[in-house]
Parts: sequence; structure tokens; C-alpha cells
Amino acid sequence: MASNGYAHPEALVETEWLAKHLDDPAIRIIESNEDILLYDTGHIPGAVHIDWRADLQDPVIRDYIQPQKFAELCSKSGITPETTCIFYGDKSNWWACYALWAFRLFGHEKVKILNGGRDRWIAERRPMTRDLPRPARTNYPVPDRRHDQEIRVFAEHALQQSKAGRPLVDVRSPGEFRGEVTHMPEYPQEGVLRGGHIPGAKSVPWKMAVNDDGTFKSAGELRQLYLQGCGLSEEKETIVYCRIGERSSHTWFVLTYLLGLPNVRNYDGSWTEWGNRVGMPIEKS
Repeated sequence: MASNGYAHPEALVETEWLAKHLDDPAIRIIESNEDILLYDTGHIPGAVHIDWRADLQDPVIRDYIQPQKFAELCSKSGITPETTCIFYGDKSNWWACYALWAFRLFGHEKVKILNGGRDRWIAERRPMTRDLPRPARTNYPVPDRRHDQEIRVFAEHALQQSKAGRPLVDVRSPGEFRGEVTHMPEYPQEGVLRGGHIPGAKSVPWKMAVNDDGTFKSAGELRQLYLQGCGLSEEKETIVYCRIGERSSHTWFVLTYLLGLPNVRNYDGSWTEWGNRVGMPIEKS
């Protein structure tokens, strides 16, 4: 597999490699999409489906599931702590990266992304099936905690980051960043009271990190985009954010795994919380 100069090339697998390892008992293929109905229309043979809303989100409060629920999700999906989970999905792996980030939140370390995701697999006419997998149940141990402090931030920390002039990357669309719209274009029914962005944030829409076929751009292109363009570095903590933390999970993956920045955190409350919270400063430009 070509590394393209990535800091952690092992975090990506190519379609050709996966096609040869569909029956590998050491891996579990996981599909996670924005469109939760896509999986049932056809998926990679052996892939289990993780619904980012029903499986990873608490059904009552705006938060992620607790460790016990995560352990149950993994157990019924045939996953152990030693299983290498390979995530893929629609929209250039946008939601697959969100699911991967959630697995890292619970300390699962063996995670990878299928480069190009669902669309590339289909474009190459690789096998798809509607048969539901029946993985043998495992006994995944309940994680002792969520790694909130390591990869996640909340509003007050983002505010301090802004006041200190430290790196913040807004990965939403340019219109959202400038405050011209108060909602994500694909979700007109969902919006915030105030448009704009966190003061000092740089605008780098998440999709700038991928090519037209959904594969990730080379390390050189990514370094130019983020390190030279935004001034990010290994010495500085970086916070990424979007609307609810899903697009920024994609950028978090790029910065953490492909560029190897050691201290990147996702503000998953994001603009939905910030834009609706009285007293939080905003900029429009």
C-alpha cells in the first residue's frame, strides 16, 4: 500500500487489500453512513452496521453512550479489544470517521479507514451483498472510562483556546463560517440562533482533505493545507469543530493519523451549542 508520506499510513487500507481480507478473523468491517438506510441496500460482505445515532448516541441526553453500552455494542458485533476495526461509509467516509472517533473515545486502539469509502468500493465494482452477517458474540470488557480529556473538548475549553489565540479549525462550509447561513445546507430544518464562527478560528471545510474520488489527499497537500495554511504544528494544541462534531471528526482523523499531530481534540458540542449559547463571542467575516 502506498503511504503518500502519511505519519501513520497503517491507519488507511486500500480497497484492493480489503478485497483480499474479507474473511480475515482478525478484522471487523464496519459501515457507518449519514444515510442509515444505505446499508440495507447492499454492503461489503461481512460488514456490520453501526448507526451513529441509534448505536453511539445516548437516547435521552445530548451525549455519547456510556462505557457499558459501548461494550455491549462491540460484543454483539463480534469485536474484541484485539480486533482491528475497518470503518467505511458514504460521503467520503465523513460518518465513518465519526464512528472511528467514537471508538477512540472508548479507548479502542485498532482502528482504520477504508480509503475512498463506500463510493470507491462500488465504483470499482467490488462485491456487495444484502446478507446480514452473524458474527460470533464476544465478551468485550467494559472500558474503565471515556477518553474525554484526550480527544474531546467542551465550550469553556474552546473559549479559552480562542482567547489565547491558539489554533481553532472550523470545518463547516464557507457560508456557515461567514455567518451567511445559520444551518448546514443539507439540513435546513436544523439551525442555530446566531451565525458566524468562534473568534480566531480558521476556515478549512472538511472536504478539502479529500480528492474527487473520496480518497485522502497526499501528505504534502495536507501539510500545505493545514500546517502552512493554518499554522498548525506538533507544539500547539488544535481544536476542530463543526455543527455537532461529525464533520470535524473527519478533520480530526486527518490531523491525528495522516499528519501525526499529537494533540488534536474535537469540540463535539460545536456550533450548535456555541451559536445558541448567550454570551459566547462570535465573528462574522
